[in-house]
Amino acid sequence: MLEASFVDRSLQLSDRCPDDGEMSVRHAWVVSEGSTTTSWFDVRLAFADGARVDALAVLSGAHVRVEDVRARPPLSLDDLAVLAEWLEDPLFEACVAAPARGTPAEPRRARAPWEYRSAREEGGDPVLAVMRATGHSRRRSLRLIGQARDEGFLAPRRARR
Repeated sequence: MLEASFVDRSLQLSDRCPDDGEMSVRHAWVVSEGSTTTSWFDVRLAFADGARVDALAVLSGAHVRVEDVRARPPLSLDDLAVLAEWLEDPLFEACVAAPARGTPAEPRRARAPWEYRSAREEGGDPVLAVMRATGHSRRRSLRLIGQARDEGFLAPRRARR
């Protein structure tokens, strides 16, 4: 009886179609260490009835793996297999699109003003954009932005008297 009550409250992706829900894949952040780059992606699958699946996927080298899955209502083991099939194509598209972002071949420090300006133009968080581009912490990214302002690559934050 316990098993039946668990299945009744589960999301049951096997009874649904990927088109029933809205899926979004967002490039969360990148960490570069030596010659290897690791990228994280936030994946959200939301249905009209309020059911939702949030996942954290990692691209490392040529491998993509899902590190964390949270679902409301909970997923059954069969649903995890279905979820992997559903996430495969959107993750592949996001992983292929992420490196081909038109990144300049400049050092990380020179990228900070470029990323900052492009994030401001797109209406995004400029500090988070610098963090993603450089792989540095928030404090280090703010320092890079300040240095770019001091060197004249960005407008001063406020008028000096």
